[in-house]
Amino acid sequence: MNSASLEQALGPLTGARLFACVAEHGSAAHPYHQSAELLKGPQSTRNLVDAVHFLCTVHGRYPGIIDNAATRSTEPAARAWFSSALEGFSIERAFLARLVVEVGPVPSTPGAASAEAALLSQRHALDMLSRSERNGCALGAAMAVIADWGRIRFVLNVAANRFAIPIPGYRLMDDQAIRELADTVGVTPLVERAILFGAQQIMLQHHGLWDLLEARQLARSGR
Repeated sequence: MNSASLEQALGPLTGARLFACVAEHGSAAHPYHQSAELLKGPQSTRNLVDAVHFLCTVHGRYPGIIDNAATRSTEPAARAWFSSALEGFSIERAFLARLVVEVGPVPSTPGAASAEAALLSQRHALDMLSRSERNGCALGAAMAVIADWGRIRFVLNVAANRFAIPIPGYRLMDDQAIRELADTVGVTPLVERAILFGAQQIMLQHHGLWDLLEARQLARSGR
């Protein structure tokens, strides 16, 4: 990922740069995320099941990124934000768990062992980010997950509708709160760099996850 693009974000504030990173490199920027193969093609049901299982493996565990990052933050503003984020993400985790049970097993796919290894590597990288002792890094990672989650939730909602699974209310929509928190905490160049590094690395891992899911779709289709 080219960090130079962050320098071109409109405005000098940390929050603007974080959201520029999410817009440029997040889930919605990956072509597979909104592709016909995933959402409405003849094999889309299998592809959605695959996505649900892989997203649950990465983000469905407790404690997860948000929980770990919350233990690293001491700023009062961050603590207040984490209180809301933790509550909202617990709903998302429960939704993921319900989906995994209802949609059935992971579809058989050539190269499953290597995909599993790649997935575990991604999960480990995310865990390391969320436990970082570098001031601002874990917070940046947590904010990036929440900022990108609306795009991920879109795919989860499609899967839920496909299997007639009730969709819970979404509680993680306050982008302005993330911008304000990033601006409040990222007041020094050192902390700002740490916040943006954490966000960049999350987007790198999310992009890699969609790469992996797309590769599995191609493998199942024999291409």
